[in-house]
Amino acid sequence: MDSISYHKKYKGKIGTELKSPINNRSDLSLAYTPGVAEVSKLLALDPKMASTLSLKSNTIAVLSDGSAVLGLGNIGAYGAIPVMEGKAALFKKFAGVDAFPICVNTQDNEEIIKLAKNIAPVFGGINLEDIEAPRCFEIERRLIKELDIPVMHDDQHGTAVVVLTALLNSLKVVDKDKSVKIVINGAGAAGTAVCDLLLEYGFKNIVICDSQGAISKHRKDLNTEKKRLVKITNINNEVGDIHQIIKNKDVFIGVSKGNLIDKNDIKNMSKDAVVFAMANPTPEIMPDEAKLGGAKVIATGRSDFNNQINNCLVFPGIFRGALDHKVKRITNKMLIQAAINLSKLVKKPTVEKIIPSPFEKGVVKAVSSAIKM
Repeated sequence: MDSISYHKKYKGKIGTELKSPINNRSDLSLAYTPGVAEVSKLLALDPKMASTLSLKSNTIAVLSDGSAVLGLGNIGAYGAIPVMEGKAALFKKFAGVDAFPICVNTQDNEEIIKLAKNIAPVFGGINLEDIEAPRCFEIERRLIKELDIPVMHDDQHGTAVVVLTALLNSLKVVDKDKSVKIVINGAGAAGTAVCDLLLEYGFKNIVICDSQGAISKHRKDLNTEKKRLVKITNINNEVGDIHQIIKNKDVFIGVSKGNLIDKNDIKNMSKDAVVFAMANPTPEIMPDEAKLGGAKVIATGRSDFNNQINNCLVFPGIFRGALDHKVKRITNKMLIQAAINLSKLVKKPTVEKIIPSPFEKGVVKAVSSAIKM
């Protein structure tokens, strides 16, 4: 109810503001007719100049079809508006990036791809958001290939960067290394990207579970993405549900649904277990119960507990860096470096603090400095 009152009071979270003066007839003639015609003619002849003569230089589209909003599921374009507007607000607050929510009333891949390509002239980058898997993979791949501006699905890659950041510092706390056994519960957009980034960093022993259990060679119901994952994960071809797979694991990463595991599952993990229960708004296991089970380091996706693993820590800096360094494609190498930079901001990681707050000085710079060719 507090949030509803907040939104009702402000009637949204973002607006527009003038960057250039329009105080007299002279200003008007430069900003609009007749002067603006000269700028229009230049851009018509050389569209690349839009990055120096228009809002394109600092503007991101936050594009969603509302098919996978938070933990609320497929609630459509109207349901997506508050979240996309919120992301636009955080872009501005933390990184000075002008962003605008584009919530589309279609869930047809081709229509979304066409729309993104048609609005691209205005924007310096596109942040895809809250689009369900596996559709999000195809949409992102196509747009990266077919556009000359950076495109990133933040549910995938933003999440992966924050998870890697948190994991690097968690392993310092529990005195373990890249040989840890990891289980990821959730094989959608976030789980897939987290897995890919951890593998590229150098973690080898990862098992991914979906609602049917471990993704293994025994499964006959795997979609294209999961068939790809089974080739690079689950080296021992483990089978069973999450309650079986979690046994003797060092790290649990949850990007699935609330109240999925309990303290007994944590007791079955290795000593000094690391538990990232990131489902929103209800984690896979509440921190107090995870602690009762013996977890050493605990993180959630919520701001009312220590160690919030949330994309807002990284997406403003990722696009700030992409815009500043004129990056056309955001790579895993860049994202790994961003995670390393972020992890170093916490000088002495503890159980209570493994990642910095988005409000801390240096966060955006740490991330943006990594996003360069």
